[in-house]
Amino acid sequence: MFWDTFAGVYDLFENAYNGKVNREFTTRVASYINSGDQVLECACGTGMISSKVAPKCERLIATDFSQNMLKKASKKCRKYSNASFEFGNIMELNFEDESFDKVIAGNVIHLLDEPYKAIGELLRVCKVGGKVIIPTYVTGEGKAKGSKLIKLFKKIGGNFKVEFNSESYKEFFKKGGIEVSEFNMVEGRMGCCIAVIEKK
Repeated sequence: MFWDTFAGVYDLFENAYNGKVNREFTTRVASYINSGDQVLECACGTGMISSKVAPKCERLIATDFSQNMLKKASKKCRKYSNASFEFGNIMELNFEDESFDKVIAGNVIHLLDEPYKAIGELLRVCKVGGKVIIPTYVTGEGKAKGSKLIKLFKKIGGNFKVEFNSESYKEFFKKGGIEVSEFNMVEGRMGCCIAVIEKK
């Protein structure tokens, strides 16, 4: 699997290419988390978001489809006793309805064959009044368009299904009939647009 192979160098690559954006968007994601929250993070990767969220919540369960990514994330967050890491498929979450106060899925929507189905699962396991938080890298923002990077990922096996810019990302939710309460944009080399959905 591409992500198992890429896990060992993912952090080095991310920090070198887009470190400033990553630090800012993960901090903003963590700002939505409260001390009593039960949080689920899907597609946690190497724990870039997890490491910011774990200190702020009561409980974090982080899942990923890549065992090697999970190992890296678990090691990164080993000092947080309230965080656990387990294999999970964002398309079929193994949790009861309305189990979590906040549900996070970072930088994964553009990789999925059925992104609306995944968002349906995120909403299903989120409590009424809770938030689903979906940060996604977008191109065409800031200093670089990012398309060359996307092409590189595709060439080495990254399975990108769609390349969003900030406007097409907003349109994606509108097309799916999903009401987003807030879009929080982080500008940079490859920007990140954080969609926040409040479950009603």
